[in-house]
Order: sequence, then structure tokens, then C-alpha cells
Amino acid sequence: MTITGFLILLVIAAIAGSLGQALAGYSVGGCLVSIVVGFIGAYIGMWLAGQFGLPEPFPVTIQGETFPVLWSIIGSAVLSLILGLLTRRRGVL
Repeated sequence: MTITGFLILLVIAAIAGSLGQALAGYSVGGCLVSIVVGFIGAYIGMWLAGQFGLPEPFPVTIQGETFPVLWSIIGSAVLSLILGLLTRRRGVL
């Protein structure tokens, strides 16, 4: 994989992570965190899809690497929701 292909995958992961965070209503951090959330969300989403026997409806293939966009967005939303529930702010007096 070339640097260009890797950068394109990072941009797709950032967009998927941002969309997942927006759906969950909880933003973990900035752009770099969105990239990480997008990649972790792809693993979570693919695991969930495998558990329920669901196919990959919208994969993106860049230089031989396949990135599951829809499952990444869903997995990112699940991850952001869990992080939001675990780290929610306590009421201020």
C-alpha cells in the first residue's frame, strides 16, 4: 500500500468516525481521535455484523484494502455511545 492509499483510508476512517460520533451525540475528541474511533468502529461493526450474519453492504476498496464504511459508522456510534455513558459528566452543584 502506498502513502496515498493509506492517507485515503485515514480520511475515510475520520469521516466514518465523525459520523458515528454525531449519531451517538457524543464527541470523544478531534480529527485524530475520529480516525481512531473510525478504525475501532470498523472492527466493532464487523464483529457485530458477523454475530448477526449480515453482509457488508458498502465496502470501499483502496489498493487491495477493504474498509467497511457502513459497519464503521455503526461501530463508531456504538463505541461513542458506550464512551459517553461511561464518562458522562456529573451534575454540578
